Amino acid sequence: MKKATNLRALAAQLIERVVDKGESLSAILPAAQRGVADKDAALLQELCFGVMRTLPQLEALIGKLMERPLTGKQRVLHYLIMVGLYQLLYTRVPPHAALAETVAGAETLKRANLKGVLNGVLRQFQRQQEALLAQVDQAPQRYLHPNWLLKRLQHAWPQQWQQIVDANNQRPPMWLRVNRQHHARDAWLALLNQADKDARCGDAPDSLCLTSPAPVSQLPGFDQGWVTVQDLSAQRCALLLEPQNGESVLDLCAAPGGKTTHILEVAPQAQVMAVDIDEQRLRRVRENLQRLGMSADVRQGDGRTPAEWCGDAMFDRILLDAPCSATGVIRRHPDIKWLRRDRDIPELAALQREILTAVWPYLKSGGTLLYATCSILPEENQEQISAFLAAHDDAVAVKLPQGEENGWQLFPQAEGGDGFFYAKLMKK
Repeated sequence: MKKATNLRALAAQLIERVVDKGESLSAILPAAQRGVADKDAALLQELCFGVMRTLPQLEALIGKLMERPLTGKQRVLHYLIMVGLYQLLYTRVPPHAALAETVAGAETLKRANLKGVLNGVLRQFQRQQEALLAQVDQAPQRYLHPNWLLKRLQHAWPQQWQQIVDANNQRPPMWLRVNRQHHARDAWLALLNQADKDARCGDAPDSLCLTSPAPVSQLPGFDQGWVTVQDLSAQRCALLLEPQNGESVLDLCAAPGGKTTHILEVAPQAQVMAVDIDEQRLRRVRENLQRLGMSADVRQGDGRTPAEWCGDAMFDRILLDAPCSATGVIRRHPDIKWLRRDRDIPELAALQREILTAVWPYLKSGGTLLYATCSILPEENQEQISAFLAAHDDAVAVKLPQGEENGWQLFPQAEGGDGFFYAKLMKK
């Protein structure tokens, strides 16, 4: 039996690790969730993700409520206050329970002597909430994004930046991909309806969006590989790649394997090599293949040095889901806003260029490479592809139906898919 723990204290510790130590929530949250009761795992995620989403607003409120910031060993209580404020502002947790549990968290964190401070700050917020919110909900912090990213978005997308920021601050919809090897989409949707769940169809042929998110254990046939959780925009990668049975396909930067398995759903007789630099994340690729009853040649390797992991093999199609800033999936990973730095963007663009240039010789003549990122920054997308085409006479861009000449940029949509970029290149 899992031991009882104070969720608010645990959330504060995780948030401190992200903000002060630069750790990723995706890396540290799952282990913490395994240590709490099943019913508490969702609340722990809500508290951590919610604070990450609204961090500038919560920081500004604490600045108004406290004369001096908590520092040093007391710093974790700064994040505990954030957890308390987030509950009072954004959750359905009754205020008395939010207050009591948050204040009790100080004891768990061995800071019982500061329970009075915590209680006083949160009660003061309750009394002055309206006036305080009016003061702090001013630009730029009301956009809940770091200044460097706001500037980049405003410069790149002067007409759309506000829509992008608004979408980033929403909770993401839960998109599913029905495995066409098992069921047609409508047939599986009927099974979902029988399980008292509802979903709407997306504009990718196998896509469904749940009306309200649900644990995968409640999705019919999930363990048998009938359905996969995958964002609508990510589903377009395999569809734009258009793999065919009998072809050799490279899925580069493949972890966690959603696109690998989709390629095999579209072309079950394709020979797929799935490569990623991170051995730990490759475990997820193998798990996903196993759940769907599929096989691929899974290898650990660096995209910059293909000779080391594929020798002289050549491919009919390559999907390069390039490492990127992930600025298109902030709503799914709100800690990205506080983990990324402005200087990361040119470094990532250089890495993308290196991988794209290194892997291009391994594409057969007449073959297709799909370059994809979950970024919305031109340096990683249109500019990257324009520079590549200028440097490679044997590369030609295939115009995508909805896209511009050198690619298709999608912004995150509140009811739609994540922010994504695709460019389809053919070797002459």
